[in-house]
Amino acid sequence: MSAPRPGTAPDGTSYAALRDLASGVAQQAAGLVRREREAGVEVTSTKSSPIDIVTATDRASEALVRSLLGRLRPDDGVVGEEDDPRDGSSGVRWVVDPIDGTVNFLYGIPQYAVSLAAQVPDPDSPLGDGWRTVAGAVVNVATGEVVEASEGGGARRGGVPLQVRRDVPLAQRLVLTGFSYDAEQRRTQAQALVGLLPQVRDVRRMGSAALDLCSVAAGHADAYLEEGTRLWDHAAGVLVASEAGARWELLPGVGGRALLLCAPAAGYDEMRDAVVAAGFTADPAADTTAAE
Repeated sequence: MSAPRPGTAPDGTSYAALRDLASGVAQQAAGLVRREREAGVEVTSTKSSPIDIVTATDRASEALVRSLLGRLRPDDGVVGEEDDPRDGSSGVRWVVDPIDGTVNFLYGIPQYAVSLAAQVPDPDSPLGDGWRTVAGAVVNVATGEVVEASEGGGARRGGVPLQVRRDVPLAQRLVLTGFSYDAEQRRTQAQALVGLLPQVRDVRRMGSAALDLCSVAAGHADAYLEEGTRLWDHAAGVLVASEAGARWELLPGVGGRALLLCAPAAGYDEMRDAVVAAGFTADPAADTTAAE
């Protein structure tokens, strides 16, 4: 396979086309999730702890995404939260979170989303796994709002370009975060939060990493940090934020897992220093494993 042109996947598909496909497929899955929420929610199992739940709708949503991608792009790979990875031969891999914010979904809190990202091989991947996100979409199920981005093509919500808030002093930054499902790790994270809270405007815990990253992109928040997010939680969201003017890193978290930090590029270093000083990281001098 010859080297792809800039802005195109190894099979010649443009990143913009992959973005549009991600948006269309994610909206169909969001429609399924919306209908099933109206019919009632069934918790079928748990994962890392008794409060880390899986619903029948999580599985149905991912099955729909895989089915649609299988028909539209049968040679692509797929990685999802609820099923085994599927290898591909096209040089494109999809990353799906069928419901990001499942606890919100269970309680009827309108802050949960379908997230779908397209990746291409990259030996210098900022995630360190050999893949780079080049297109993606996040659909807020409850509102129908679509946030999407492609590498080099910017980020947009409902077709309107997004831009992070710029030059916000640390004391005026609204920070979004999340917590582990492990009780002991929550305790450690709460201690770090006590160190950060007096330095910023306030902290919010909304319950969906994908939507939190989109909030940074839209200027509805000034930073997002959370330890222990998985690839499907943030694959689309970090691209959206980056294309809107944010930087992001994966730092060694105090609980032993990667800490995702995302904030506007302007003033990013000050935000990072505050997070490290508050105790969110295991080693203040540690090298990062991902960048903007």
